[in-house]
Amino acid sequence: MKKILKLTTVVILIALLGCEGKDKKNASPQQFNHHVNLNEIGISQNEVKEIDSLLQSFVDQKKLNCVAGFVAKGGKVIYNKAFGWKDVENKIPATVDDYYVLFSQTKAITTVAFMTLVEKGLVNVEDPVSKYFPEIPDQVVTKVNEDGTYETRPVASPMTFAHLMSHSSGLNAGLVGEIKRAEREKSDAPAGFGGRMPKETPAGQHSGGGNYDAKYLEEEMLALAKYPLGFDPGTEWSYHISTNMLAYMIERISGRPLREYVKETVLIPLGMNDTDWYYEPEKLSRFVKAYSYTDGKLEPATNMYSEGTISEQQTYCEGAIGLNGPIEDYAKFCQMLLNKGGFNGARILKPETIELMTTINRLPENNSGGKGFQFGLGFELYNELKKPVPAVSNTAFAWGGMFGTEYIIDPENDMVALFYMNMARRDNLYPQYLNKVYQLINE
Repeated sequence: MKKILKLTTVVILIALLGCEGKDKKNASPQQFNHHVNLNEIGISQNEVKEIDSLLQSFVDQKKLNCVAGFVAKGGKVIYNKAFGWKDVENKIPATVDDYYVLFSQTKAITTVAFMTLVEKGLVNVEDPVSKYFPEIPDQVVTKVNEDGTYETRPVASPMTFAHLMSHSSGLNAGLVGEIKRAEREKSDAPAGFGGRMPKETPAGQHSGGGNYDAKYLEEEMLALAKYPLGFDPGTEWSYHISTNMLAYMIERISGRPLREYVKETVLIPLGMNDTDWYYEPEKLSRFVKAYSYTDGKLEPATNMYSEGTISEQQTYCEGAIGLNGPIEDYAKFCQMLLNKGGFNGARILKPETIELMTTINRLPENNSGGKGFQFGLGFELYNELKKPVPAVSNTAFAWGGMFGTEYIIDPENDMVALFYMNMARRDNLYPQYLNKVYQLINE
């Protein structure tokens, strides 16, 4: 009997050790490995050089001042380089540690922060927003009269948090723009992109058409809630402002300022130490300068968005735009998503939450994003109908920022890739880079 027990114990131990070894083998990387022998993992040096040549050609042709690229496969960094000049006039070379204005790359981080509240049981993605913010609009505008007055009807169904995260809430959409233009006769376009320029650099980064003097996001969201919706929630796609409302809901539900909550729950745990809404004055030199490619020439663009990060008043933070930082910081966020919610030894979200966000299309088949356009909770979802390049897998999800920063997370290829520039007007150079990236990993 004792021999049988001993044999059973040995078998169990062997099984446990085997499981442990398997778990370690399948464990997601918790840090990026920068010390990679590319030949050992089948990466062609010639393909790397082709990416180098492509990015350098963008600089040589003066299509941009500087560019950074980052690629990691299985947590192994196979590309991390910068080209060009962060400051053309003073001939300061670009590095991978430079800060970029990220604009809408802020949205995904805000969405992940909100989902931590969901996991805490404080809110559900299908809850009506009115449960936490009774003032949220419940009327849809149907007609705008010549005198600026308008007519409405009740919404067919209430706005939910899923609508906010998929930009299908109806906020600031459709005929609402006509109402606002009739009231103030000014553009909703952002400054530097056709919108009005403020007389002085505002504190922080503000959405176009808003109040540059607002001290808190709450002021803007309370003002927005006075207008009806442009369409029934869930019936169309209208980009941008929904994530600002989501950010305001984070503040109401958590009881804390957006910046504080996001840094504590997402940025600091992931080691994204250089990503923030605001900085000390000496950090301004870390930013690349903004330029535009116009009529075949490179011209300076407004730097108000980087300059606004060192304001003495550091209270205004949006959820749709406002974050800044270096390329590898955001790559950590991308790797966390690829890892199904964990990186740097920190668990940000559960795997099932990441699946919920990145695999379910929340938009109707016909929407203003175009044929095949799909959006989950915070991310565009790629499919066979709409991809930036053909090699992108059907599991991939992504987004980017208005200054030309882009990122993609591709689970099937176990890869994250980022492409950074800060250009107000530019050619669409990203697909050329992404094509080369997929050639690199599939060589």
